[in-house]
Amino acid sequence: MLELDLTADIQALRSTFADIQAVVDVDALKADIERLSEEAGAPDLWDDVDNAQKVTSRLSHKQAELKRVTEIEQRLDDLEVLVELAIEMDDDESADEARRELASLKDVIGQLEVQTLLDGEYDPRSAVVTIRSGAGGDDATDFAEMLLRMYLRWAERHKYPVKVMDTSYAEGAGIKSATFEVDVPYAYGTLSVEAGTHRLARISPFGGADKRQTSFAAVEVIPVMEEAVEVEVPEGDIRVDVFRSSGPGGQSVNTTDSAVRITHLPTGLVVSMQNEKSQIQNRAAAMRVLQTRLLLLKREEEAAKKKELAGTITASWGDQMRSYFLYGQQLVKDLRTGYEVGNPAVVFDGDLDGLIAAGIRWRKRKDDDD
Repeated sequence: MLELDLTADIQALRSTFADIQAVVDVDALKADIERLSEEAGAPDLWDDVDNAQKVTSRLSHKQAELKRVTEIEQRLDDLEVLVELAIEMDDDESADEARRELASLKDVIGQLEVQTLLDGEYDPRSAVVTIRSGAGGDDATDFAEMLLRMYLRWAERHKYPVKVMDTSYAEGAGIKSATFEVDVPYAYGTLSVEAGTHRLARISPFGGADKRQTSFAAVEVIPVMEEAVEVEVPEGDIRVDVFRSSGPGGQSVNTTDSAVRITHLPTGLVVSMQNEKSQIQNRAAAMRVLQTRLLLLKREEEAAKKKELAGTITASWGDQMRSYFLYGQQLVKDLRTGYEVGNPAVVFDGDLDGLIAAGIRWRKRKDDDD
């Protein structure tokens, strides 16, 4: 007689899923979709291309979110039916299928539960991520390129649309810096826990005598602002340089000076864009990122001033947050959460969900304590 008692597990998943539905607010989500569908159906929608793209993008994201929630509910119902059939038919194959589906649902609902913890002001937005090599010479620039591939593979695993906006190649190995955009809801809230200083320790492939080398790279994550109207950038405060886009080794990938570099003179912030085909498009993209960075800088300064007045300043910016060990113990360890992965290869291949989820939960506990 087949033994298959998954009742308690399914009930626990339903309870967790009910909490998620309450946070997501399915009724409000449906109302948003209805409103956006009406806007998307307007005859004059594409008279304003920028607004049309925003409306259709929001609609697509909302529809995907609703589909994800409704599909999970259907899968829970189907799982209960599958369990009943397996028991009734005394079918081991159906029982194994039910156990696999239960494990899959636990994973999916767990990921969705983590997303419900993302309740910050900018968490629902898409993200712009910049990786910069730090101390460590060729090892550092190589490490920066490893991190770029890691995040791109992570996005690919989740089928998230990604656009590499700018890449600065090193003279030796790897990259000096790279900027890319992940255009999905909650990309910023999810990836913001990756911001900080990353450390790599390994036997250097670039030096002799098999010496251990430590190198660093910085990861910056900012939200994509639909409109950065809170920050005015006078023309006199910026210097705009145009240049020809290039790939590895200086190989020209563009025959015109379409790449744009904007320097904000008062702060020294620099933003480069070379992904778009025209100089106008690259300038617009660079200005959007610059305005976002200036807005966040302004808010950081205000928050720091409040902390100073309260006497609770903490110098946390740029502190090392994760170490990657590629010799001896072979380990990736997040120094904030204590979360460890004993196989760095899978992490560098984009398996970041465990590290990210631990980071989000750590941040939520930290915010609640504060």
